[in-house]
Amino acid sequence: MTATQVDTAPEPDTATRPWRAWLLEGLSEQSARHPGPHGTPPDEHKGHRWWRVMCLTGVDYFSTLGYQPGIAALAAGLLSPMATLVLIGLTLLGALPVYRRVAKESPHGEGSIAMLERLLPWWAGKLFVLVLLGFAATDFMITITLSAADASAHAVENPFAPQWMHGGSMWITLVLIAALGAVFLKGFREAIGVAVVLVSLYLVLNVIVLATAAWQVIGEPVAVTDWWHAAKAEHSSPLAMIGVALLVFPRLALGMSGFETGVAVMPQVLGDDTDAHDKPAGRIRGTRKLLTTAALMMSGFLLVSSLATTILIPAKEFEKGGAANGRALAYLAHQHLGEAFGTVYDISTIAILWFAGASALAGLLNLVPRYLPRYGMAPEWTRAVRPLVLLFMAIAFAVTVLFNADVDAQGGAYATGVLVLMLSASFAATIAAHHRGHRPAAIGFGLITLVFGYTLVANVIERPDGLKIASMFIVGILLTSLASRIHRAFELRAADVTFDETATRLIDAAAAAGPLRVIANEPDECNADEYRVKEYTQREETHIPSGGPVLFLEVTVRDSSDFATDVTVTGDERHGVHILRVQGAGVPNTIAAVLLRLRDHTGQVPHAYFNWTEGHPLSHLLRFLVFGDGEVAPVTREVLRRAERAPARRPRVHVG
Repeated sequence: MTATQVDTAPEPDTATRPWRAWLLEGLSEQSARHPGPHGTPPDEHKGHRWWRVMCLTGVDYFSTLGYQPGIAALAAGLLSPMATLVLIGLTLLGALPVYRRVAKESPHGEGSIAMLERLLPWWAGKLFVLVLLGFAATDFMITITLSAADASAHAVENPFAPQWMHGGSMWITLVLIAALGAVFLKGFREAIGVAVVLVSLYLVLNVIVLATAAWQVIGEPVAVTDWWHAAKAEHSSPLAMIGVALLVFPRLALGMSGFETGVAVMPQVLGDDTDAHDKPAGRIRGTRKLLTTAALMMSGFLLVSSLATTILIPAKEFEKGGAANGRALAYLAHQHLGEAFGTVYDISTIAILWFAGASALAGLLNLVPRYLPRYGMAPEWTRAVRPLVLLFMAIAFAVTVLFNADVDAQGGAYATGVLVLMLSASFAATIAAHHRGHRPAAIGFGLITLVFGYTLVANVIERPDGLKIASMFIVGILLTSLASRIHRAFELRAADVTFDETATRLIDAAAAAGPLRVIANEPDECNADEYRVKEYTQREETHIPSGGPVLFLEVTVRDSSDFATDVTVTGDERHGVHILRVQGAGVPNTIAAVLLRLRDHTGQVPHAYFNWTEGHPLSHLLRFLVFGDGEVAPVTREVLRRAERAPARRPRVHVG
């Protein structure tokens, strides 16, 4: 077996453009190896204990306590605790089992998107993944902007904040986002140590605040009575309360935002010494502990916080402009534990919310290069971190300005992204269980899928702005992906070209008799008459010297939606004809890659012979873009021209 690696990535001009070298640093690295919480650790890195990685997930998951109680109070009013109970039930009985299954089926951080990618072949699968990426981008981008906006709210509302900060939510949010981008441009290194400190401090402070609030409620039981009487006055019966809670709980979906992050950080979890790449049992077990522990802790915090904030905070304070808007627990900290403790709580909240944005940005940096460049739907520079950081920061700035740095206004878009990812995860878990013959599990996951489907539809009907924002991301991804695919259509698209032993023998024999002459043949009947007629017409029309040996090259397109594939050339001798057979994503691109490999293998510039194809040029162009064939000869020549700039070393193309 012989092989060559075809490198199509541009080399930075480090001598004349040092800024470009800095910007594209790491371009040649594997797409999943990005700095940040979601990056894949190097081979020598064995990972971290699951509870430490849980803190990494927690900067996204637990940080929602900064704004979730206030959003729940606005959405459900006095019934916030009951709606939160419904949310907790869906978390523990729905989301948790689903993502435990995702951890088993996709243990390398790809998540449910990779599971669904395997279900749909050809272009349908690619388009489906692009749509899911649009919702994932909505989730992660709104995490960045919403968290920064809530952090600015905590800063502005602090009583010790200087006068010049008052009313400055917009510019403070933009500064926090810019600082986040600056950290990633410099190089975001090991984050787990920082996450452990931030999450531990934040959870301890929340325990103190909620314990104080609980003691306050116990000391004033009349507050509970007043709340219950007020809730009954608004609704005719406890059954009506339950019904209303079931209707409004989709607005609280932000409380489940950390599960997708939990499976994304799986490569960081320490596994067993006996773990194999295809069966990392220790990593899966650790991730399941991570997901379960985080879900149980968050459920407890959500229930107690919803009770405390609903009972102890006047409803008007949750409204826009109120002291508890977007910072309900901070309001309790200042009211019941003093301004000094409240300030410490504010600082802790600002830090973890800002770091939640870092986790989300790292998720984007891990997700986009994993799919789009592989599909040919993004330029090669998107494999580098810094250009993507600048792009995402520009989008985050635009989203912040669009929403006026308002936490409540962004809740719909955030919930939409979260729920779509959870719906896709539950559907993927259903299909996986069905394929493995686990009928009870498939039925259970199917029911969860229906619940998430209802929750998503209810959320979209109630807050259609979330779907509008997600649609903007989806349309943007689809349009840029299509443009990139067309722009990159004339690349080689062969990552690795390999000859088997028979192909090597046939090539060497043909090269020993003179220049290599290759006839491109579309395999039809593959009988003696077909090859005889094909060789005769090609020798006559393209003036191949008589008597010299020729090789037939036959390309079969296995999946034209793929972009870069590994190519294996197999040799065959049939009817006295020497044939090279190969499968690729596109006929002309594959032929060009094989011709260049023949040149490198033999040291001779090969000659390739084609026939013109009948039909309209535009229809052939569309066939090439969609099906990978079309008018092969001119496209092959263009691919060769772009891949080899020296005409003397470029394989010759003859058309008759």
